[in-house]
Order: sequence, then C-alpha cells, then structure tokens
Amino acid sequence: MKHKLLALLLGTSVILGACGGAEEPADEAADSTEGTTTASGDGEEIYQQNCIGCHGRNLEGASGPNLTEVGGKYDQAAIESIIINGQGNMPKGLLNEADAEVVASWLAEKK
Repeated sequence: MKHKLLALLLGTSVILGACGGAEEPADEAADSTEGTTTASGDGEEIYQQNCIGCHGRNLEGASGPNLTEVGGKYDQAAIESIIINGQGNMPKGLLNEADAEVVASWLAEKK
C-alpha cells in the first residue's frame, strides 16, 4: 500500500512539475503587456501572437468571429474600441492601447 501511495505522489509531482514549465519570467510577461515585444508595429504579427486562438490563423474565425472583412463593417476607431473595451464574448484588455491601435489599423484594411 505504501509503494502505491509513493508512486502516486511521485507521478503527481512529475506531472505538476511539467505543467509549470511554460511560464514566462515575470519581467518578460510585464514587457509583453507594455508593448515592448512589438516594437516593429506590425499589426499582423501582434494578431498572430495574441488573437489566433479565437479568430483563427487566417482571420477565418473560430470561437470568435470571422475578421476577413471586418474593415467593411467597422472603421479603425470602432475596431480599436472593441479590442480595448471588449464586446460580446471578447474580454477587454487583451492588448494594450498601442498594440490595439496597430492591430485596429491593420484590420481596418480588411474589406
């Protein structure tokens, strides 16, 4: 019985240790929220790093809406407002204001 308990604890420790390995160091995490990782100002790059989980790699939509022609529906200011303030199921604050402006400009061209 003790061997089974020991094996269970050891296995659990290994699994939990493996799960924690993908965290960013605190200083890098802070930098990414301050826009320092996107010095190039490339809206597509910022989108690929932050938005594809919900909107798809090619803007095709997934759990979030399709954005392939979002510029035909909203202007840059409206897109930026949605990114910053959230709308529907999209939470607010996913990007800082500088990155939101860059992504909104890029998305506004999608018509």
